[in-house]
Amino acid sequence: MTEAELVPQIQAAMGLAQRRVRNLIESYPGLYPLFTLEGHWRHNKAHWTNWCDGFLPGLMWLFLESGLADDPAYWRAKAEQYSKGLDARKNDRDVHTLGFIFYHGSHKRWYEATVLDGQADTGPRDVSIHAAKVLSQRFNESGKYLRAFLGNDSMLIDAVMNVPMLLWAADETGDDKLRQIAIATAMTTRKFMVRGDGSVAQQAKFEMRTGEFLGHFTEQGYRNDSTWSRGLAWAMYGFADCYMWSKEPRFLATAEANARYFLEQSPPNGIPPWDYDAPATGAFSRSQTDSSAAAIAACALFMIARILGEVPRAVPYRNTALAIVNTLTRPPFIHDDPQWEGILKGGCYHMHKDLGINESSMWGDFYFVEAMNMALAAIARSHPSPVAAAPVTAH
Repeated sequence: MTEAELVPQIQAAMGLAQRRVRNLIESYPGLYPLFTLEGHWRHNKAHWTNWCDGFLPGLMWLFLESGLADDPAYWRAKAEQYSKGLDARKNDRDVHTLGFIFYHGSHKRWYEATVLDGQADTGPRDVSIHAAKVLSQRFNESGKYLRAFLGNDSMLIDAVMNVPMLLWAADETGDDKLRQIAIATAMTTRKFMVRGDGSVAQQAKFEMRTGEFLGHFTEQGYRNDSTWSRGLAWAMYGFADCYMWSKEPRFLATAEANARYFLEQSPPNGIPPWDYDAPATGAFSRSQTDSSAAAIAACALFMIARILGEVPRAVPYRNTALAIVNTLTRPPFIHDDPQWEGILKGGCYHMHKDLGINESSMWGDFYFVEAMNMALAAIARSHPSPVAAAPVTAH
């Protein structure tokens, strides 16, 4: 597979993604789903927590950003409608994931679209900034972290994906307190949740009064000391994004440590097991993949390679990201199955709760489309049209 051949493969996958999202919003108007059950978005399985609502409008904004939208006016109207439907979530004090909703998914992308239009509508910008200030209220001063929805003594690795919203809001408003909270949270995450080999823990607990670190735990990984692959991907992406906004070199160093672990431990196609330390056989076997972790990791690897620029160590990051996109844009992870309503198969939400196993998820679909956008941009930067026939290789 060359990069020239990968481009039409991505274009075809982008077309399928738009058909699937159009079917979702027309079949289930007003639904903000989390994961599929036997390929269907509407079901009665538990969601566990409400953190994904921004990814559906985010997909629509990504279609528009790609330049491959099949009907730009339709997607713009729907993206605004589904983003606006989340306005009330800006006051949600029950989750630590408002960045997923308003920064990655809905309102910040909406605002950026208006800037590109030359209108700069501050309405969606203000909603995102308000959400950032609400998120900052979760900061535990003693432990220097954003407390998780699980409890005041808990921080989860995906908090680092939400920190960049605070950094962005600080830049937009000049509010240095937001920046201080963001940097402190990322530093605490780096210190207590990233191991020496670049692997990560999912959860850290602290003594509430003193902020003393008490130990590692997990909700979704195989065990407390294992490396849950989606947690690794969250860390890789989150620290790279934190570096983009802060230019703190330790954040880039951490993202690269996570990336090296990913490259060393993942199979050549870049699709990791749900947990790197899961056993070879049994109910929690490492044979279960998590395609959503691969999609997130591909985005992170593209980001790190772009930050590093034309240096030799960027090459394996970029190549692995392209290899992941090549894998995910082909069966069995994506194909035109009329009975399947999601985009990306092979995901894994929560093994222990039997949720979203070998299914599609909103975050998997979202970061898959973002990874395709990043792949097209990376190829275009390296090979101005017509695309040169550079090989797509993994690590």
